[in-house]
Amino acid sequence: MDTLSAHKTRESGAAWTVQAILELYQLPFMDLLFRAQQVHREHHEPNAVQLSSLLSIKTGGCPEDCSYCPQSSRYDTAVEREKLMPLDQVIKAAQQAKAAGAQRFCMGAAWRNPKPHQVDAVADMIRAVKGLGLETCVTLGMLRDGQAAQLKQAGLDYYNHNLDTSPEFYGQIITTRTYQDRLDTLARVRDAGIHVCCGGIVGLGESRRERAGLIAQLANLNPYPESVPINNLVKVQGTPLADNEEIDPFEFVRTIAVARITMPGTFVRLSAGREAMPDSLQALCFMAGANSMFYGEKLLTTGNPQLQADQALFQRLDLKPIGQCDTDGPVTPAADTAAQPCACASSALAAS
Repeated sequence: MDTLSAHKTRESGAAWTVQAILELYQLPFMDLLFRAQQVHREHHEPNAVQLSSLLSIKTGGCPEDCSYCPQSSRYDTAVEREKLMPLDQVIKAAQQAKAAGAQRFCMGAAWRNPKPHQVDAVADMIRAVKGLGLETCVTLGMLRDGQAAQLKQAGLDYYNHNLDTSPEFYGQIITTRTYQDRLDTLARVRDAGIHVCCGGIVGLGESRRERAGLIAQLANLNPYPESVPINNLVKVQGTPLADNEEIDPFEFVRTIAVARITMPGTFVRLSAGREAMPDSLQALCFMAGANSMFYGEKLLTTGNPQLQADQALFQRLDLKPIGQCDTDGPVTPAADTAAQPCACASSALAAS
C-alpha cells in the first residue's frame, strides 16, 4: 500500500500501522514535507500558530524515574523542590502570559498523581485562569477516578499526559509507571469530556521504528489527541540521558511531518528543545505542519526562546497567532472541513 492510499484508508477509519508510518518517514524529505503541507492546508489556516504559555506550579521532588526529567527526586540536578505555587502568583503569571499574546495557559505540577486537596487547589487555579479569558491546560500526573470530572467542572479545557515514546522502548526510559497507566489516565480525561494534549519526546535513544511506534499509538487513539506536543530531548546534567547523542534535526522535522499527516486535525506543537533550534529549523517545522508552540521564557524548568526572538521570527515568516476570537477551537478529528481563518487575529506578535 502506498502512503497516499494509507492516508485515505486511515481517514476512512482503519488504524495506522507502524509499517505504514515507517513508509512515510522513508519518503524523500521534500516529498514528505509537501505531503504534510497539503494535509495541513486542508485542515488549518496555513500561516497561523496557536500560542501556549507553560507555568510550573509545583516544581521538583517527583518520585518517578523518568530518565529525561530533572524534576525527579532520584537524580542530582540543579532543580530545587518547591511547594505548590500560591493562587495569586498563578493569576499574575497568567495575566502576564495573556498580555504577551498567549492564548492557552498550561500549568504543570511534578506529581506522580495528585491528592484530593491538591486537585481542589488546582481547580481554583483553573477557574481563575479561565476567568481571564484564556484556555486552560494542566498536567498533574496520573489521575484517579473522579479527578478528571472535578477538573472539567472547574472549566479545564485540556489535560496533558504524554506517552513519551513507543510501548516497546518505554521500559528503557521509565520503570515507575506502565504504558497502560498512561493510557488509563487518558481514558479518564476523555470520559470527563476534556480535550487531550498528548505527545512524546524524540532523541531519547529510540530508533526510527520506535518513533513510528509512538506516532502509531497517538494516531490510533479514538479520537486522536486535539493537541500533540513533539519534544526534542533537552539534556540536563544529572539525568541518565544527559550524554545522549543528538538526533538529526531533519529526523525531528520528519517526525513533525508524520504527526501532521497521521493526525490531520490536531494542533502539532513545537515544545521542549525549541530554544536550541535555529530559526531555519523552526521554519522547516512550521512548513512540516507544526501550528502550535510554547511561548514564553521558560518551559517548566528548561529554557525557551525569548519573546522578542519569537516576535522577530513570526515577522520574518509572515506568521500570525491564531486569533483569540476563534471560539470554535481546533478542527475535531472527525471533521471534514478545514479550520476557518480568524478575521480579527491577535496582533500580539507585531513589532515590539
